[in-house]
Amino acid sequence: MNPRYETRAPAVKVRPAHEDDLDAVLAIRNHAIEHGTALWTDTPQSREEGAAWLGAHLGRGSAYVAELGGEVVGFGVYGPWKAYSGFRHTVENSVYVTGGHQGAGIGSALLTTLVDSATAAGLHVMIAGIEAGNAASIRLHERHGFEHAGTVREVGTKFGRWLDLTLMRRQLS
Repeated sequence: MNPRYETRAPAVKVRPAHEDDLDAVLAIRNHAIEHGTALWTDTPQSREEGAAWLGAHLGRGSAYVAELGGEVVGFGVYGPWKAYSGFRHTVENSVYVTGGHQGAGIGSALLTTLVDSATAAGLHVMIAGIEAGNAASIRLHERHGFEHAGTVREVGTKFGRWLDLTLMRRQLS
């Protein structure tokens, strides 16, 4: 294994998110929108849009933040994978860590918490939709028991190029 992705951050504290985390979470999300291919939109979220998005997760109890030295350095959420009732036991996760803190075990701590929370909630399967070139996220999910479910070619576009979506799944119950 690559030591860069295997270091541990014992001082990281993962806790349920709350409304006061909005600005930190929104900053992380908008940085990912503006600079990366993890979120396939070109439009940063406004504070109002971010509050509605986070509020939905808070209402479900499915939002967590990672703190390091009292600073929010990452967040993780899970939510419905599809809106149809037949998918009500399946959720999709999202994990984001601020620049300069990747590879320190923060994403792993967040994903562990998401899996544990979704399992305790009685959910059946967790899905991860990952931009196919994001090898670090794919490895993170593999280490947490996710299996490759398929890759759909050129289903998204950002920064003038087509993106492939790798789907991974983990059975929870």
